[in-house]
Amino acid sequence: MNAASQIILHPTVTHSLKFWATTLGRDKTYRAIQYFARFLAWFLIKRGYKDQASRWNALKSSLASGRKLMRLFKPMENLQAALKASQSPAMKTLPFEQYATIGRHIGYAGYLSLDAIVWLNSVKFLRLPADRANRVNIASQRFWLAGIAYSIVVSLLKLNRLNQQAKALKSSGIKEKDSTIGSVGEEAEKKIKLKTIAIERSATRYQLILDALDLWLPASNLEYVYINDGVAGIIGVITSVMAFKTQWDVIGHSK
Repeated sequence: MNAASQIILHPTVTHSLKFWATTLGRDKTYRAIQYFARFLAWFLIKRGYKDQASRWNALKSSLASGRKLMRLFKPMENLQAALKASQSPAMKTLPFEQYATIGRHIGYAGYLSLDAIVWLNSVKFLRLPADRANRVNIASQRFWLAGIAYSIVVSLLKLNRLNQQAKALKSSGIKEKDSTIGSVGEEAEKKIKLKTIAIERSATRYQLILDALDLWLPASNLEYVYINDGVAGIIGVITSVMAFKTQWDVIGHSK
């Protein structure tokens, strides 16, 4: 009984429950399984195991549909974020980052809104003609692609800004040291600022890598590039795990 209690009340189990209590935590978990199922179905079909592959294809389709249901009201969150970015005094001093941030959120809002229509049509709540349903799906993928592209632009602009800030701090530190004006307190403050910049830069690079990988998924769906289901599945698993880790860390820091 004591062993069971230790397992059930283990901090990792508690952290996991908090993680899966969030919509984002559940979504990233389901997404990882969905894309793993996509990869495995492709792998099994390549080796002639069509019956086994059909089970994984069914799981992939069910998870994809379930995730669309979970995201039904997500577009409003993105629209709010876009509006906040347009009104933020801090963002107004960085116009290019501001416009790219607004574009990212509008792209995601458009994608999720149209994706909801695709889902409603798939469950027969809406009965769109096949050609119109296909156009809606293509439009949703274009919005998704645009959202990711703007996110990449935001990351590149932010990295450039952070690099410039770090260089300015380092150069000012050298000047102060040479002129013996800089105090110990000022040097300590600069170290803290440089550490903060380094953390932001690391997080921005992480997001840039995630977006650069995810970009291939809508681009492939739109037939701008060709990648098979195996490669798409691997990309989806990698980016899902990356997003999973980010959310896991957020939950950990919120304790």
